[in-house]
Amino acid sequence: MIVTMLAVFLGHVLLGLPLFIALLTTAIVGFLFVDPSMIPRMLPQQFFSGINVFSLMAIPLFIFAGNLMNVSGLTERLMGLARLMVGHLRGGMGHVNVVSSVFFAGVNGSAVADTSALGSLLVPAMEKEGYSRAFAAGLTAGSSLIGPIIPPSIFMILYASLTNTSVGDLFLAGVVPGLLLGVAFMGMNAWYAWRHRLPKSGQLPSLGQLGIAFVAALPALIAPFIIVAGIVLGFVTPTESGALTALYVALCGFVLGGLRLKECWQAIVDTARLTSAIFLIMAASATISWLLSYAQVPAQFVSLLSPYIDNAVVILLLLSAITFITGMFMEEVSALMLLTPIFAPVAMMAGIDPIHLGVIITLNITIALITPPLGACVFVAAAVSRLEIVSLFRTIWPFVLTAIAVLILLIFFPSLTLWLPTQF
Repeated sequence: MIVTMLAVFLGHVLLGLPLFIALLTTAIVGFLFVDPSMIPRMLPQQFFSGINVFSLMAIPLFIFAGNLMNVSGLTERLMGLARLMVGHLRGGMGHVNVVSSVFFAGVNGSAVADTSALGSLLVPAMEKEGYSRAFAAGLTAGSSLIGPIIPPSIFMILYASLTNTSVGDLFLAGVVPGLLLGVAFMGMNAWYAWRHRLPKSGQLPSLGQLGIAFVAALPALIAPFIIVAGIVLGFVTPTESGALTALYVALCGFVLGGLRLKECWQAIVDTARLTSAIFLIMAASATISWLLSYAQVPAQFVSLLSPYIDNAVVILLLLSAITFITGMFMEEVSALMLLTPIFAPVAMMAGIDPIHLGVIITLNITIALITPPLGACVFVAAAVSRLEIVSLFRTIWPFVLTAIAVLILLIFFPSLTLWLPTQF
C-alpha cells in the first residue's frame, strides 16, 4: 500500500498537478487498499477536521503580521540597524544578511517570505561589495532558514497541533537553535570574506548612530517579545498572540506613516493567497495521516526501529535522515503533517522529549527548503538574483551542510533546545 501511494504521489507531482490534488488522489488510492466504502464518509470528514483546529488560526495572523512589516517599512528599519551593527566588518553585507534574517524571523516565521523580502535588497548590495552572485543568493536562502526556527514558527504551530505540545515551550526551544544557525552562517560568511579578501565596507559606528538606529527599529524589535512573552506567561493563546501582533504592527505602520490602506489591502490579499494554499495542503495531508494511523503504519514503524529504541541519538539520526530525504521530494507542510504522527510514538518510546523532537523535525523540514529538487527558498533566491536555478542548486550544498552540522549538534546536545523552556 505504502509503495503504491508513494508512486501515485510522485507521479502526480511530476505531472505538475497542484499539490493538494496529488495528496487527495494519494489518499483515495490508500482508501482503496484499506476499505473503499470509507471514501465518501471518512475522506470529507478528515479533510475538514485536519484544519478545524483553533490554534491553526495563528498561522494566517502571523503571516499577515510579516506582510504588514514588509509593506510598512519596518523591515527596512531592521536592516538599517543590522547594517550599523555588523556592516563595518569584513564581508559586512553578508553579516547584515544573516542578522536581518534573525530580526525578521521574530515576526514572520516563514523562510520563503524572508528570502523574498531580503533577497531583492541584499543580493545586489553584496555583489557591489565583491561577493559572487551565487554566494550572495545562497547565503540569502540559507539564512532564511532561521525564520521558521526563531519564534513565531508556522511549522512549530503545526507540530504542536499534531502532538498536543505547548506552543510556548516550542517557541522558547527554538531561540537558541535559531541563534546557533545564525552564528554558523556568519562564520561561513566570514570565511568567504577572508578567503576572497573582501574589503571592509564602512567604519565602526558611534554610540549615537547605533542609538538612533535602535530607536528607529524598536517598534519592530518589540513584536517578538509580544509574541513570546504573551504566550509563555499565559496572557494570550497563540492565536490571540498572532492577532495582537498583527494589530500592533498595523498600528506602528499607520502611526509611523509607512502603511496606507492600499498597502494594507495588498498585505491582506497576499496573506489570503498563502494561507489558502497552506490550509489546502494541511487538510489533504491530514487525510493521509489519519489513513496511515488507521492502517497501523506508525505501529509498524515502531517495531521496525525497535532494535535501536534504547539509543535516543541513533533514533533521532534515523528520523532526521528520513525527514531530510522526504523533504527533498515533498512540500514541507505536507511532509510535517505526514511524518509527525509516525515519528512521535517512536520518540516517546525512546524517551525523547517532545519539545526536542519538535525542534529537530522543524529544522529538518526547514533544511528541505534549500535542497534540490523542490527547495522553495532556492527558487525564490534564484528569481530575485536572476540566476539559473540549476546553477544555484549546484552551489547551495555548503549552506545545506552548514545547517546539517547545526542539526547534528542539537541532536547530540538536547540541552541546547531544552535549556530555555526549563527556565520558565
